[in-house]
Amino acid sequence: MTQTQQDVRTRTFSWTDPALHADLIGRQTGLELLRAMASGDLPAPPIMHLIDSAGMQVEHGSVTVFLDPQEFHYNPLGTMHGGVISTLLDTAAACSVHSTLPAGVGYTSLDLNVKFLRPVTLASGRLTCTGSVLQSGRRTALAEARLTDAGGRLVAQAMSSCMIFPLPGQ
Repeated sequence: MTQTQQDVRTRTFSWTDPALHADLIGRQTGLELLRAMASGDLPAPPIMHLIDSAGMQVEHGSVTVFLDPQEFHYNPLGTMHGGVISTLLDTAAACSVHSTLPAGVGYTSLDLNVKFLRPVTLASGRLTCTGSVLQSGRRTALAEARLTDAGGRLVAQAMSSCMIFPLPGQ
């Protein structure tokens, strides 16, 4: 289909320098950093602007991310791309681990095992993705995330393990 045969849509977004977050990791706990982002006192990282996150809630050991499905999330089949769903699941699970870390300690995802259970479309309504830490040790943590639609139906779930490490210079 050529552009003359379809309606052309555009999207513009902006973000702040991600180095701002990196500088604070050594001075704030994970919980403090995430709560500042959730309240708007600290800008969200660029990925949250890219997917157009509708906000988040943060507790020690659990982070919930909200997203309203949009056309720009779609794959060629007319449903939300699995990469967007995986991004939500990874964010909720990994940030849940981050919420338990002291200042000067970082983490990275080691793996993410995703199960897609039902398609997501505009009709799914607001998505809620809640991550929870299941187990945490000195070097690794295990977290899960569950993605539900506006009707409370489970649409995807994931398990993630994260590596925990001291940040350089800490």
